[in-house]
Amino acid sequence: MKALLALSQAIDRVTDFFAVFAQWAVLAACLISATNAVVRYTADYSSNAFLEVQWYLFSACVMLGAAQVLRVNEHVRVDVFYGRYSGRAQALFDLFGLTLFLLPVMIVMIYYSWPLFWKMFLSGEMSSNAGGLIRWPAMLMLPLGFVLVLLQGCSEIIKRVAWLNDRYDGEFHYERPLQ
Repeated sequence: MKALLALSQAIDRVTDFFAVFAQWAVLAACLISATNAVVRYTADYSSNAFLEVQWYLFSACVMLGAAQVLRVNEHVRVDVFYGRYSGRAQALFDLFGLTLFLLPVMIVMIYYSWPLFWKMFLSGEMSSNAGGLIRWPAMLMLPLGFVLVLLQGCSEIIKRVAWLNDRYDGEFHYERPLQ
């Protein structure tokens, strides 16, 4: 179990590393958007490249930040019943969702997104818009983000199994059942 927990910590560090890029992508997208608006209205100039780079940065924000959202347990969950269960039941519920839904879906998404990225990378496909950018950097965010979520899902499974066996000291913020 110690080796698996060490692997989980390594995956968490990788997730944290890419989350920093996601944070900077948000800031860069906002600054580019604001600059684009100011230039468009003051100098009557605009470029599709400015718009496309915002989309690319937004894709980086979403796809590189998704694993971090899972890691800090802030992902979307229907809590109608979840909050009524004990911490043990919540951990089992998480394990069920991670193993039967998250991991298979991420594998399918990687399977379908990688060939799209690779095709664009090899062809050097460009946006059809005037002044548009090369497309593969944005398409790379799909398989990369799905791989990160898949890895983080494995990390979360390891932590929950360890927690259920009283071998994990970390917190999941499982709450007592509602009265």
